[in-house]
Amino acid sequence: MRVEVRTSRAEETRELGEAIAALLRPRDALILTGELGAGKTTFAQGVARGLGVEENISSPTFTLVKEYTGILDLAHVDVYRLDRMQDVVDLGLEELGHGDAVLLVEWGDTVEELLPEERLRVELTTDPGREDDARSIVVAAVGEGWAERFAELEAAVMPWVAPA
Repeated sequence: MRVEVRTSRAEETRELGEAIAALLRPRDALILTGELGAGKTTFAQGVARGLGVEENISSPTFTLVKEYTGILDLAHVDVYRLDRMQDVVDLGLEELGHGDAVLLVEWGDTVEELLPEERLRVELTTDPGREDDARSIVVAAVGEGWAERFAELEAAVMPWVAPA
């Protein structure tokens, strides 16, 4: 189950993240993938805004994990600089936010087998040859819990659905 959407500005990418945040539940996981500069942190900012986080959201590249309090707690993780799977295991992702936080992992595709089976996989790509902030974004729902919410997900992202 997947849906492809497009955003043309960074603020639209944030709005998409905010729309998806409205569907999130405690212990949900989002895996963000894409090249450097594809908009992963921008999308994360929207998710945080949708969860009522009032703090400034920046990439946790050097700190690895940042935790935020909102309507639902958010654990924002960046595994880009980790060299070994054991480094990810040592982070104790399942314990973040007392185990109830929404888990958002940038570069999560590199450690997907260590992450919850129920998840949203958000793949962001820039449009080649364009100098603006246009993005193609594929949102894939994985697991039974997301299968049950897929119609809601499709409705939430409808304003950004790519024309056929």
